[in-house]
Amino acid sequence: MSAKKRTVRKSLGGALGLIGMSAVAGVLVTVAVTPALAVSGMAASNTIGIFENLPDYLAIDQLSQKSNIYAMNTEGENVLLASFYDQNRVEVSSDQISQFAKDAAVSGEDPRYFEHGGVDLEGTVKGAVSTLTSGSARGGSSITQQYVKNVLVQKCELMTDESARSDCYDDATRTSADRKLKEMRYAIGVEKKYSKDDILQGYLNIAGFGGSVYGIESAANYYYNTTAANLTLPQAASLVAIVNNPVKFQLDNPDSDTNGAANGYAANKDRRDYILGEMLKYGKITQEDHDAAVAVAIEPTITEPSTGCQTAGGSAYFCDYVTTILKNDPTFGEDEDTRMLNFRRGGYDVYTTLDLELQVAAENTLRENVPQTYDDWDVGSVISSVQVGTGRVLAMAQNKEYTQDPAVAESGAQYTSINYNTDINQGGSSGFQPGSTYKVFTLAEWLKEGHSLNERVDSKRKSDWGTFKDSCESGGTISFPGYNPKNDSNESGSNYSALESTMQSINTGYIGMAKKLDLCGIRKTSESFGIHRANGDPLEQGASSVLGTNEIAPLTMAAAFAGIANNGSTCSPVAIDKIIGPDDTEIAIPKSTCTQSVDPSVAAGMTYAMQKVMTSGTATSSYYATSPKVPMIGKTGTTDGNKDTWMTGSSSKVATVVGVVSVTGDINQRNVSFDSGSAATARHRMWPAVMSVANAKYGGDEFAEATSNVIQGVQVPVPDLRGKSMADAQSALESAGFTFLDGGATDSEMPAGTVASTDPAGGSSTGRGSTITVRSSNGSLNLLPNVVGMDESAAKSALGGYSIDKSEKAVTDKSQDGKVISMDPGAGSAVKSGSKISLVFGKFSDSNGGGNGGAPGTGNGGNG
Repeated sequence: MSAKKRTVRKSLGGALGLIGMSAVAGVLVTVAVTPALAVSGMAASNTIGIFENLPDYLAIDQLSQKSNIYAMNTEGENVLLASFYDQNRVEVSSDQISQFAKDAAVSGEDPRYFEHGGVDLEGTVKGAVSTLTSGSARGGSSITQQYVKNVLVQKCELMTDESARSDCYDDATRTSADRKLKEMRYAIGVEKKYSKDDILQGYLNIAGFGGSVYGIESAANYYYNTTAANLTLPQAASLVAIVNNPVKFQLDNPDSDTNGAANGYAANKDRRDYILGEMLKYGKITQEDHDAAVAVAIEPTITEPSTGCQTAGGSAYFCDYVTTILKNDPTFGEDEDTRMLNFRRGGYDVYTTLDLELQVAAENTLRENVPQTYDDWDVGSVISSVQVGTGRVLAMAQNKEYTQDPAVAESGAQYTSINYNTDINQGGSSGFQPGSTYKVFTLAEWLKEGHSLNERVDSKRKSDWGTFKDSCESGGTISFPGYNPKNDSNESGSNYSALESTMQSINTGYIGMAKKLDLCGIRKTSESFGIHRANGDPLEQGASSVLGTNEIAPLTMAAAFAGIANNGSTCSPVAIDKIIGPDDTEIAIPKSTCTQSVDPSVAAGMTYAMQKVMTSGTATSSYYATSPKVPMIGKTGTTDGNKDTWMTGSSSKVATVVGVVSVTGDINQRNVSFDSGSAATARHRMWPAVMSVANAKYGGDEFAEATSNVIQGVQVPVPDLRGKSMADAQSALESAGFTFLDGGATDSEMPAGTVASTDPAGGSSTGRGSTITVRSSNGSLNLLPNVVGMDESAAKSALGGYSIDKSEKAVTDKSQDGKVISMDPGAGSAVKSGSKISLVFGKFSDSNGGGNGGAPGTGNGGNG
């Protein structure tokens, strides 16, 4: 409201124009409060003195207005998700208010408004007469006085202390001479400072129109689904009628006997028509306009305003996340309650990061693939998408209906107030175990420490993995007796590389990697990507944590994968792009903080391996179902007993987490079928649905190329150790920079106790530091002698101790008759004593069948 300089105005009419406003008002007060004077015995002159000494300055605070949360659609337009308010008010400027509404207010409430200086003499005298007859001060308030009263009430509404607010409200509304006296003095002060047009605008913006509807703009929206600027004459008069007595004249109770649909809202119509008559009387409308307006039936179009996140549909959980950010932002107040109260009253427009195109894709695929409830299973499902490089949250959905009403939440498992995508202080969830998707942080630490993707580790399943390094422990080491993880698909290899373990999600391979690392270092690297437990507790760093046993919010994992895709720079999630205050100024918002989690060369190694997961590993189902394709990284995760299943991945532009989880209890998802297919594979139906939209809209670039050192490491040839003692073999391997692993005894022709074989084999090359599995000979095999060309007697003698399986084959060479022409296994093969040896003997057959007796060896005897 603009201020103006003003000293003395026309008093209460032209006849009193030479008398100072305050003095006239003082005389007037004497009349108005005569009953009080009579009781107290105070002289009228004293009353005037008291009035002159009352403060006349009234601070006009910002009105309580509704705040709005918006998201952007595919056309770049802002779409309202939800509004929040204690008073449903939208403050508008004077030129946004129909002249009909202004004229109706003046004609119906204060016809001499533009003539008096804040207090209407005639109206106040009538009020005084009423006071004399009733014993209490009432009636006769000018528009300025009504505005003052509403301003004082607003001040009370903004108080957070309930007791203080109640006392304030009583003081502002009490029917008493004292209150009337102060109100009049304030009214005169307001008139000195502000123009009539500004006061009228303020009055129409502050006035109550029934229930939680305040201000002419919200009243027009609510009762007639229009704006204050577009109100018709009968609509404007009908709304102004409500101000006189909101409970009596409001139009949202169609069943009312006195003011309902059945009688044409008779009470409101009577008051409306009176106002129309006053507008005609004072020349604001013509007779024709009057008659036409009176003939119009009152037919409200009640338009319920959006209020609270429950109106945001599938975006409700994202909306709820935004409100928690506002609650934690000191911009809005000193504590959470004050911040939310200020937001509900402050008239803020919050423009969020939500991409409605991506959000709709997430909501639709959830609806198609995961039910809201399932018999005997507390099923949950989540999708979170984050923009790479900015941390902007693009999508957030889950398979439940949002409610903050405990009664509704208790009515069915399809309802919940808990946001499964966020931390406990952002939506009430304690998070979920991400399973093998968490392995990428051990991979990061592996590459940070100089190991390569092709370096091999001891991956054999063990009943006890022994001691692990943990620099956070007082002794520097820790062990986990009895910890015996298995591989999901029962892979039995004993010497997987880091790349193989990543592509096929080999649990024992990653435990083997952790054995070569510092568990404390793995935890710290995880934290560098913004990883933290959803319940606020410190991250656990035991051996099992390598496989994803910490409970993490899906949004946290999405931001971390976006960090991997962003050359190792992780940006904290943000949900708000901009906030505009009620005065159209931009409010400071929480910003994303980007941190270099790992060196870009390490991130390049991670993306190299994680692209292989997509194209040749455990995430091929998601990769090949996504279209259009851009370079993508990913990792799958399954928790113990197939309780939770995850698909987490990213392009260079958008990262997405999809999960199907057990909110409470346990179930084996591989034993559950939804209408859309197996519960365990629902993630691979949903992730492509979201990322296909993301790829089409945002595109995707090639990831940075990993160096040969990251992929291969320093390649060192593995020495040929066959026949050496195990001690000599260990010494030779360790001297070459390898780790020796005794793979146990195996059947071999080598002398018992000597090296039978290595993995990788001698003569091949592998990364320095790799684990070489060495197997010793148990001496159970012998090398077969070569018996080809021997007759049966000689062959059996040479193969003593073996079982002979004899067969014959026709030969044309007489010299092969009765001789061994082939053996299986072949000569030099290592076999156990007693094994069956197949021998094939030649049987000569004369090709001429004994014809004309030509000379032997001529080859043409049949031609003689």
